[in-house]
Amino acid sequence: MSTIRSVVLGAGGYLPEKVLSNDELSRMVQTSDEWIRQRTGIRERRVAADGEFTSDLGLHAARAALDNAGLTPADIDLIVLATATPDHTFPAAAVSIQKKLGMKHGVAFDLQAVCSGFLFALTTADAMVRAGQAKRALVIGAETFSRILDWTDRSTCVLFGDGAGAVVLSAESQPGWRSDRGVLSAHLRSDGNYEKMLYVDGGPSSTGTVGHLRMEGREVFKYAVGMVSDVIDEAFAATGFTAADIDWFVPHQANIRIIDATARKLGIPIEKVIRTVDRHGNTSAASIPLALWEASRDGRIKKGDLLLLESLGGGFTWGAVLLRW
Repeated sequence: MSTIRSVVLGAGGYLPEKVLSNDELSRMVQTSDEWIRQRTGIRERRVAADGEFTSDLGLHAARAALDNAGLTPADIDLIVLATATPDHTFPAAAVSIQKKLGMKHGVAFDLQAVCSGFLFALTTADAMVRAGQAKRALVIGAETFSRILDWTDRSTCVLFGDGAGAVVLSAESQPGWRSDRGVLSAHLRSDGNYEKMLYVDGGPSSTGTVGHLRMEGREVFKYAVGMVSDVIDEAFAATGFTAADIDWFVPHQANIRIIDATARKLGIPIEKVIRTVDRHGNTSAASIPLALWEASRDGRIKKGDLLLLESLGGGFTWGAVLLRW
C-alpha cells in the first residue's frame, strides 16, 4: 500500500561572514585555543553582523535550499522556523522570512525547542504534509546566539555560533517500504525537570529582558548521551533498522565529546559521522540543517542514503529522526 512521505528535495545553509577564532576569544575572556579544543572540539565559530537578524540568516538558507531544489517561493505553502533567538518577541521570525521571500500565501510560524528545534520543526512539518495540510514546506533552523551570550563567561561564550540551515520537503507517494525516501520515523521527548541545567535567565514574562544563556555543562554532558541513545533505540525498534543500516549519523553539533561518545555507544563508525562543530560551534537549531547542507553539497550524502538525526537541547528537549535522503 502506498503512503505519503515528506521527501527532501533540497538543502541550503548560510554562515555569517565574521569568523571568531579561539585565539581571538582568548583576548576577550580567560581561555585558550588548547583549552577550547580539548573540551569541545571547536576552533572557530561565526558571528552575525550588527543589523543582521535571525530572519536574515534564515532567508539566505531558505533561498539556497529552494535553489538546490529547483523551486521558487511560489511552490511553498508552509514555513516552519526553529529558533530560540527570534528577531522580536512577536511577530514570528518565520513571517518575516515569508515576507522577504515575497510570499502572500501559505502559513509560517516559529517553533521553539532550542537545540532540538530543527527536529521538532521537521517532525511538525512532516505531520502537516502527511495530513494534506501542505504540499511543500521550508523547514529552517536559524539562530543568533551571539546576542544572548555573556561574553565574560568562558564556560558558555566559547561554545556557540550563529548560522542557519534549511531543507525543502515535498509530499510524495512512496511504496510504504523500508526503502522509501523521506521522513521514516520521528521520536521526540521533553522533561522540564532539567530546565535549570540549560536556560536563559531572562524573558518578557519574567524579567522583561532578553537575558543570557546559562548552563551546567558537566550535568548536560552527564545526561545527553544516555537520553539521546534511548530515543535512537526507539527509532530503531519502530522501523527495524539498526546502527549497521545507517549511512550517515548527523547529530546536533554541541560538543565533539558528546558526538563521539554517542557514536561509540551506538556502534556507528566515526567515518559515518557528520561533524561540523569544529568550524561552526554550537549553532543550536541551525546545527543539523547546516550539517545536512554541507555534507550533501560536498557529495557525502547522496540520494537514497539512510540518515540518523539526533539532538538534545534546553528544557530538556531531545529526539531522533530516521530520514532517507
